[in-house]
Amino acid sequence: MAAPIWLWAFSVALTLVPSVFGNSEGDALYTLRKSLTDPDNILQSWDPNLVNPCTWFHITCNQNNRVTRVDLGNSNLSGHLVAELGKLEHLQYLELYKNNIQGTIPTELGNLKSLISLDLYNNNISGTIPPSLGKLKSLFLTLSSYRRLNDNKLTGPIPRELAGISSLKVVDVSNNDLCGTIPTSGPFEHIPLN
Repeated sequence: MAAPIWLWAFSVALTLVPSVFGNSEGDALYTLRKSLTDPDNILQSWDPNLVNPCTWFHITCNQNNRVTRVDLGNSNLSGHLVAELGKLEHLQYLELYKNNIQGTIPTELGNLKSLISLDLYNNNISGTIPPSLGKLKSLFLTLSSYRRLNDNKLTGPIPRELAGISSLKVVDVSNNDLCGTIPTSGPFEHIPLN
């Protein structure tokens, strides 16, 4: 008996959707690529047909082929961040500074339990700082960790949840439109308030 027409249409549709052969990290990064405008072709090696993203430029992986670093600082990119970045569970460094990225910081970045450095400064990011960033408790194991969000268009208060990250060494949220009080407990009691 012949296969139903819907089964045939479904199998054709699957071949038309780019996927990194079931690699969720590659799929997440390719979603980021699609959300960005790249006039200098920095992301041209980000090919969804490769087995994993470890061969892509500006991506670093560990010995298990898991993405640990995304280095796209000062790359003349515009567009927005995507929630799928939260699927990069081994990501330690997310470097997207000095671009023209707009929109909000996805709350899903709070899922990045291995994150050491989040550099989003000198963009046009707006909205509030997600309280979910305070969930990054694995930072206790690092010698230093950085959150640079300066020179954006962030609004609202500094989330109190960030005070729970005891290893936080640098918090730079200058040149934004933040309001409210600055936390003074936890790592904030040792951070200069200038």
